[in-house]
Amino acid sequence: MELPFDGAISAYFNTEAPENIRNAIRRSDKDDILNPDYPHPERMKRKAYEAEMAALQIEMVKLQSWAKETGQRIAIVFEGRDAAGKGGTIKRLRENLNPRGARIVALPKPTETEATQWYFQRYIDHLPAAGELVAFDRSWYNRGVVEHVFGFCTPAQREHFFHQAPDFERMLVDDGIHLVKIWLNVGRAEQLRRFIDRERDPLKHWKLSWIDVEGMKKWDAYSAAIQETLTRTHIEQSPWHIIRSDDKRRARLAALRLLLTGLDYTHKDAKALGVPDPKICGGPDNWDA
Repeated sequence: MELPFDGAISAYFNTEAPENIRNAIRRSDKDDILNPDYPHPERMKRKAYEAEMAALQIEMVKLQSWAKETGQRIAIVFEGRDAAGKGGTIKRLRENLNPRGARIVALPKPTETEATQWYFQRYIDHLPAAGELVAFDRSWYNRGVVEHVFGFCTPAQREHFFHQAPDFERMLVDDGIHLVKIWLNVGRAEQLRRFIDRERDPLKHWKLSWIDVEGMKKWDAYSAAIQETLTRTHIEQSPWHIIRSDDKRRARLAALRLLLTGLDYTHKDAKALGVPDPKICGGPDNWDA
């Protein structure tokens, strides 16, 4: 089987990855938690996960009905490390909703025209209308992290972004949009294990990009950019919610609970909701490099 990017991920694992990361992956079983600092010793069991997810899916349907009936506008920003589980979490959030009122926005790189516009301009057309829920699979925060790490923007452009982003989000919230910002974070060994799995599975090759391959080598640069971005854009009107996603099941449940517990929708079942797991979910001080 021909591997994407000529097997660059396996080559990185064999020759460039830190020794402790290689050893953690080599010694692990499929369901092991690789990050020794992760607060749960093992992955959540499937049976318990499916029962909790089913209850949350019912609450998501209630949330959408409330949004449609009352004209609420809901925007959820999903950001995070590569392979942190953004797509899978968004899929679970949306899978039982009416797709006409629940959109996913995953924009490609800017066109030549868009590159000359105000940085936030191309996102504005995708903001929710009355009754809509929109999930951004990556967002304007590309400038704070990815563009900076790869040199796709200048330091001055990034600084301008940090100056404008909080005011941009304050305007959205002031106009009545419910804005929820979620950062999914995954440990280095788990990220590489997921990349290797994608490289070996033909059905997952589409998930890999040149940015993923090169980004593995820039872990520390990413860490510094992430920490600065979270610190400088964590504001009262639109705070960051950091979810440690080494266990995808726990992370998905935490993300849905964050959204649902933060909105006062009709017929909310607090018992079914529970609360986001405080061991893996918190503010920027919960971020783990």
